[in-house]
This record gives sequence, structure tokens and C-alpha cells, in this order.
Amino acid sequence: MGIHVIKMPDIGEGIAEVEVVVWRVQPGEAIKEDQILADVMTDKATIEIPSPVAGTVMALGGKAGELMAVGAEMIRIEVEGKGNVDATAASATPAAPLPAAAAPTVAANPAPATPAAAKAEVAVAPAKADKAVAAHPVSVARQAGEKPIASPALRRRAWDLGVDLQFVHGSGPAGRIQQSDLDEYVARGAQQPAVGGAGRAVQRHDEEAIPVIGLRRKIAQKMQESKRRIPHFTYVEEIDMTELEALRTNLNNKWGKERGRLTILPFLMRAMVLAVREFPQINARFDDDAGIVTRYGAVHIGIATQTESGLMVPVVRHAESLDLWASAAEVTRQADAARSGKALREDLSGSTITLTSLGSLGGIVSTPVINHPEVAIVGVNRMVLRPMIRGGAVVARQMMNLSSSFDHRVVDGMHAAEFIQAIRGYLECPATLFTE
Repeated sequence: MGIHVIKMPDIGEGIAEVEVVVWRVQPGEAIKEDQILADVMTDKATIEIPSPVAGTVMALGGKAGELMAVGAEMIRIEVEGKGNVDATAASATPAAPLPAAAAPTVAANPAPATPAAAKAEVAVAPAKADKAVAAHPVSVARQAGEKPIASPALRRRAWDLGVDLQFVHGSGPAGRIQQSDLDEYVARGAQQPAVGGAGRAVQRHDEEAIPVIGLRRKIAQKMQESKRRIPHFTYVEEIDMTELEALRTNLNNKWGKERGRLTILPFLMRAMVLAVREFPQINARFDDDAGIVTRYGAVHIGIATQTESGLMVPVVRHAESLDLWASAAEVTRQADAARSGKALREDLSGSTITLTSLGSLGGIVSTPVINHPEVAIVGVNRMVLRPMIRGGAVVARQMMNLSSSFDHRVVDGMHAAEFIQAIRGYLECPATLFTE
């Protein structure tokens, strides 16, 4: 048998270190050639690292969430034959192993902790009741919707005590909860009786420490850097979307089945493309280290997209050359890739201006954070039907706010306001979106 050491590969683009997001294998596990060993992250792109050999995992070079230098020992595998390192040298300079018992067990898509699971993790102080604790755990991991088995009299007593039977261990047949189980649960203080009688809320003392790693760490670093370096100011304007909504409905009724249904995003993208022609200083990136603002003719719109892992910004390139349906298709493709974790590094970089929307959760006003090193971000708030005065009469209109932030170092307040007013003009008179 030999030892094969796999080092952290050079991802390219001058990257010196990467973060291990999740290990797909653990010490002692038999693996096959081309099996994925780990997911690592550079910037906002997650990359899978496959194994070039088959064998048995001996040790991992770090824990999930740690940064590893390119070229550092990533994983050690026992293989048939000689391997790629000398056995003597390998034993003299072993990797920092993670024993199987202590190795992280992070799933590729970790599920959020349930209240039952959180209670199960609360440590019970060692006392003379150790045996009782082992026989009757603090909480019971019942399946969602599973009803604890107990007599009506016991249920009434638990109600009076303010105890949730969902977390009480049952020692009777088929897990039936006995009076002694309830007595022991209360005696341990696993859940104190509610103050003030039955039906009142009970105190909770559970805590959950969640490491900020992977995409969440990248988001935190990006937001902190943006707020630290950019003096933001936000401008909010109200847009009458009634005519545009009528047009969108008409187009979807006529072409939706053949070309796909349109949301408001393609119309907003088209309005932004036209508006930056009048205000090229908005479609720009500011290198504040070099003191250079670069204005772009191409409009590469970043679309802020919420995923299970956190916020990502895939980029719709050359939006100036796309019609409504092409824009809609590209937004869908990029969003699906981001949410499924298949977005490429080049799909997540190079935007010149960003569009962010929370859809029906958009609220009335927001203060979006600029995607550094861009100088502007356009935020979409919720659309609502409101009474408005038009021609002296009160009429129902579809109204929506745009909350947009700008880098005040390079964008003057007047120009930011004029830029948003230009977008407003295009959206309130949608025929102008298609005239040059």
C-alpha cells in the first residue's frame, strides 16, 4: 500500500488561498477515482475538487470553513501500489489529520436546525441523575407532525405545568409517555413551568452557534468592504406602473406560451439601458485605489438573487443588445444556475450596475448596498394598487417605488435624481422603451 497526497490546486487568476466550504469525504472512507472530495470557494464561485485516485481517506488537511493556501496538503489517501510520496517522508511529516470521530459532518446542503434538534444539543450538567438522563434524554427527535402518545389526564397535567410533550421522552410501550417521565422531565428543569398558569409561554435558554463560513462569509466581507469604502446615498422615487403592467399583461397573453412570460425585470433592465446612455457616469466602476473611474459602453447588469446559501449576483451581459424576452430568458438562466450552485465564476463577476428586487416582499423603501466597485444599484420595492388623483379624479393606479443607492464620491445627487427620473419616464410611458 502507498500514500497519495493531494494538494490544493491552483484555481488561477492569482488566487493564493481558498476556503473549504464542505468536505464530501471523511477519514476512513473508501473513495473512487473522480469522486468529489470537497467544495472550495474563491470569491463567490464554489468549485468541486475531484479525486485523481481511488483508495481510502487517511486524513483531511483542515476543517470546513478554514482557509487553505494553494499548494497546501489538502487530503491524504491510502492507495494500492506506491502512491506519490515516500512512506518514510510521509510518516515524518504527516498532515494535520481530522480523526473520524472529530471530523466535521457538514452535508452538501445542510438543513436548518429544528427546535427539537437545538434542544437536543443543550448540554446536561453531569450529576447524580446521569443514568436517568441517559435513559430519558432532554428532548425527543420526533418526526414533524408526529403526535406524542399520552393519556388525556397526563396531557391535562402537562398543560397545567406548561410542558410541551413533544420534547418529553416516553418510556412506555411504543414510546407512550408515563407520569414518571413527566415528573422526571420537570425535576431536571428541562422545561420550567410557565409563569402565571396554563397556556402561558415558557422560558427558553437554548443557544445555537453558527459559523460564518462559505458564501455567508464572502457576503459579509463584501458588504463590509462596500459600506466601509463607499459613501452611500439613497434616492427614492414613486413610479406609476399602470400602463406598463397593462402592456406586460397584453404581451404575456399574446406571446407568453411561445416566448415565455415576462416579469417587470426585463422592462426595468431596458429602462436602465436607455437611461445610462444619458448618464454614462452611472454605468461605471470606481477603482478608488488608483483614483480612476471607468465608464462602460456595454451594460452588464448584475441581478441580485437570493439562494439557500445567501445572496449572489449573477450578471446579464450586454443587456443593451437584448430584447425583452432575451433578457427574461437570461435572467431565468442565471438565477437558476445561482440557486442550484452551478453558476460559473465568470457568471458572477464583471457587472457594471446592479438591479435588486425583493418582489412582493419589497416593502415601501429600502437602502440597497452598492456592489463594489460599481457606483450605483437600482432597488425595486413592492407594487401596490393605490388611489391616486389623475385629471382631478381619484383613480386606482399600480404604484411602485424605486430605492436606489449611489456612490457620492463620483455621482452627484442631481445626476442620480435625473437618472432615476429618466427611468421613471420610460416606465410610465412604456412606448418610449422601444423608440430610439
